[in-house]
Amino acid sequence: MNSIKHTSIAFVIAIFTVAVAGCAVEPAANSNSVTPAASSSPAAVASPTNKASVAIPVTLPVLDALLSDDAFKSNLKTKVELTDEQIAQLRKVAADEVAKLRETTGEESNGTAEQSRLRAVESIRGIIGEQKAEALLNLAREYWAKGGDTNSEKVAEVTAGPNAIPKDTRVVVNIPAYRMDVFQNGSIVKSYKIGIGYPDFPLPTGLRKAESIIFNPTWTPPDEPWVAKMKNVSAGEKVAAGSKLNPLGPIKIPIGSPSLIHGGKSPAKLGTFASHGCVGLTSPQVLDFSKLLAQVAGSEISDSAFKSYFVDKTKTKVVKLGQTIPVELRYETIVVEDGKLHIYRDVYDQDSNTEENLRAVLEAHGTSLDDFSEDERTDVLDSLNAMSSKPKAKVAAARTTPGASPSTADKLDKPAVAEKKKPARKPIGKNQKAVVIELAALQGKGYPSAVNLDTGAGKAAPKPKSTPAVASNR
Repeated sequence: MNSIKHTSIAFVIAIFTVAVAGCAVEPAANSNSVTPAASSSPAAVASPTNKASVAIPVTLPVLDALLSDDAFKSNLKTKVELTDEQIAQLRKVAADEVAKLRETTGEESNGTAEQSRLRAVESIRGIIGEQKAEALLNLAREYWAKGGDTNSEKVAEVTAGPNAIPKDTRVVVNIPAYRMDVFQNGSIVKSYKIGIGYPDFPLPTGLRKAESIIFNPTWTPPDEPWVAKMKNVSAGEKVAAGSKLNPLGPIKIPIGSPSLIHGGKSPAKLGTFASHGCVGLTSPQVLDFSKLLAQVAGSEISDSAFKSYFVDKTKTKVVKLGQTIPVELRYETIVVEDGKLHIYRDVYDQDSNTEENLRAVLEAHGTSLDDFSEDERTDVLDSLNAMSSKPKAKVAAARTTPGASPSTADKLDKPAVAEKKKPARKPIGKNQKAVVIELAALQGKGYPSAVNLDTGAGKAAPKPKSTPAVASNR
């Protein structure tokens, strides 16, 4: 990641990708569990909130990346009042964790996102104490959410409200949905299925920006202990563009340190954990996305020019976009989409699939859980529980309006005409990534469905199925 003035953080994270089909780290925004920044819309509804420590996860590999940045280390000294010795101790602990993951290829088997966060907090507190640990974590979250860009002027705001639809031109990534959408002047024009960061290398939430497209990117491994154990790779020695050892694919799009949108992924890595904090695409996908990004930024690249950049794959070419494009990274596990309720797996253990968050999302779309029939509420709450990070053994019975008497509740839920017995609902699988529930009260409401979805498989995506109860398994 050297042809542009990228911080060494990006280098640190990118290296991991060689071991696991290659990708570097990138953050995320607008969440069912994070309060987004205010927007210019006066009618915007704030998202439900949870603890920032969950919303902006800090793991030891994330800390390792941040500690490779001189500005971050300088802030640790001035704002947290850490000594050089303490910073060295933190770096060793973080680097040891990364080395362990590298040696065991443990990205997918090292436990949950929650365990990674707790491991980091415990290690940091053990070195610098509880008070300074909290100050460090707050600084890390701020730096991570803003991509290290703490001083530049904002080009946009996070779109306020659950499942909010942008009114401008921007890229929206919803992490648990494994989906990236491109909006132009408030209309969705294209969608992509993506790979996301492993639990130890999570995509945080926040507003980033794309300013350039880098063709044939080079890569420089960082000076870390685990790099020495890699074959044919040496710290500080540039890995040429086009090399099989280069994990970045044909194109990378920086969106704030240490984050990227880049190619090089296999289709099998889309819709799952696939990167060390980056938005991962296949190489054909990133070529298509780059063309579209340039187009919506007012700097369309002709086919002939595009092809010319790859005549010599060892030559890096940086193309500046005509305008800066906001990249909004969200963590929304509860989404009203085109009249249906989508509940996604809480992949980063952010405790986002709660009834409180569900009610806030429904309220933002002008409806309520209490407007549903008893069967509908049961299906929704059962699904919400099953897709949570810590599902309960048994979900409570369907809820009614708070304070309503049993007789009133019976009248609300009892159908005028006896309904036919519904067929048994298909159990929600342990590895199921989404549940889609069709609800009459949501008809015509919500975030738009994917448009021209590029699944990375080289063919059009099938239309999702849904039923009045619980439906599609993803």
